[in-house]
Amino acid sequence: MPLPCTLIINPTSGSHTEPLVQRVVSSLASGGYAPRVLLTGGPDDAAAFAARICAEQECPLIVAGGGDGTVNGVINGLEPGRATLAVLPFGTANVLARELGIATVDAAVARIVRNETRPMTVGLLEGFGVRRRFCLMAGAGFDGFVVEGVRLGEKKRFGKGAYLLSALRTLSAWDRRMMDVTAGAERRLCHSVIVCNASRYGGSFRLAPGASIFEPGFQVVCIGGTSRLEYLRFALSVVAGGGARGPSIATVQSDTLTIGGNKPVQVDGDFLCHTPVTVSSLPAFLNVVV
Repeated sequence: MPLPCTLIINPTSGSHTEPLVQRVVSSLASGGYAPRVLLTGGPDDAAAFAARICAEQECPLIVAGGGDGTVNGVINGLEPGRATLAVLPFGTANVLARELGIATVDAAVARIVRNETRPMTVGLLEGFGVRRRFCLMAGAGFDGFVVEGVRLGEKKRFGKGAYLLSALRTLSAWDRRMMDVTAGAERRLCHSVIVCNASRYGGSFRLAPGASIFEPGFQVVCIGGTSRLEYLRFALSVVAGGGARGPSIATVQSDTLTIGGNKPVQVDGDFLCHTPVTVSSLPAFLNVVV
């Protein structure tokens, strides 16, 4: 009997086409699955679809077809410890797919058919009445300002270039306020902080080589310097493959942390809220197809 699986597809993601989805469905059917397709029509649909599937099935297989935002939506609708997640890299950056070593849609389908899985850790961020899970990272400070400042019209027109435009505006209206960050037993004053559940950031750049979606806890990158020059050095180190390095950079391991102050927060590349927030690690929240 074919195994049920549900594809939650974002039709506005970068490489989505109807023929590509039909090819995926056909390949999964040939591989022993009975796929159904649900198309999202708004930012809340992925979570709502995932919650409905978990209500219908005890241990569902859910395939997220889109970018990292679509994956984030799905994990926010799942019940802890019950679902298996697979990823179809239809997005632009596809950071989770890169973490899993999935380069193409065909390779993703082959892995689903092979059906090898591993437990995956996700993060939970809470603050100001907001609760949001994330699979890659959460950032407060500079990258929060950048993501919050992205304009919808620019994003539609320029894609990832809209983030560069927002970054330039953030640099011109520079904020020097600090945040009080407590990670485990350590307390620091930080200008920005990035909570890394995955090693990569923004695509193929390795920000925190010691972070792993398969292990509990986070690599927390704290940026203490307040100058634009410090951020330039930080960015160059990451782009060159050196990870988060610099005289004002500290990286600590922690399962939980609190971030004070009043700065914007992004999770998995989308603006969420402002600090103060708390962040905690949720080990083995789901199984992911590897």
